[in-house]
Amino acid sequence: MAPSFQAPKPPSPHPARYAIIVAGGSGTRMGADRPKQFLELAGEPVLLHTLRRFTDSALGVSAVILVLPTDQFETWAQLCATYHIRIPHTVVAGGASRWASVRNGLAELASYPTGVVAVHDGVRPLTPVAVIENTYAAAAAHGAAIAAVPPKDSVRVLSQQGSYALDRSRLRLVQTPQCFEIDLLRRAYQLPELSTFTDDASVVEDMHPIQLVAGDYCNLKITTPDDLLLAEALLRQQL
Repeated sequence: MAPSFQAPKPPSPHPARYAIIVAGGSGTRMGADRPKQFLELAGEPVLLHTLRRFTDSALGVSAVILVLPTDQFETWAQLCATYHIRIPHTVVAGGASRWASVRNGLAELASYPTGVVAVHDGVRPLTPVAVIENTYAAAAAHGAAIAAVPPKDSVRVLSQQGSYALDRSRLRLVQTPQCFEIDLLRRAYQLPELSTFTDDASVVEDMHPIQLVAGDYCNLKITTPDDLLLAEALLRQQL
């Protein structure tokens, strides 16, 4: 049975907040012996750092749902015991795709009729609390909001004739969290899954405009060994 850790919910001046943290990586591109969310970052699992960001008391998040493959439940339970993790969260089983995993996380929030839900990558452990707060607030005001940053490099599109440049001032690199009024996200996830869904904003955008919030270049997604080294250096600067 999946572990569940609960804590009293403090009163909040803003709409109720929830978080779905999706962590389904296998660690293949890391060349590691374990899924990347379980690798050590500054002596603790990457996923623990991510959980800490969303359970910061300043955010007032009422419920955190952690979505993991079922074959990783036991590993996570062991890590919780080893590192004395008592951060309130509920673990649910992921699906065959990220879309299905988020839908399973939403199902766990069925008893919450209103509020704002954030969907976040489990391997983005350095997201500034200010970015999380601003994305929640923007979603409360506009219905849907995502963190994003301008690209630093020039961008080109491949074509049959070769390639051509894009105006990078009009482009943004999408990050997480991606926050939505919870009923809006539920309605979007009732639609069939499409191959064009690359993130939650792409699931929602045909139903509702997406507000962009300033992200942070430190909010990196750990995918390769170099990402882990960079995250280690950035985290040590923050300590």
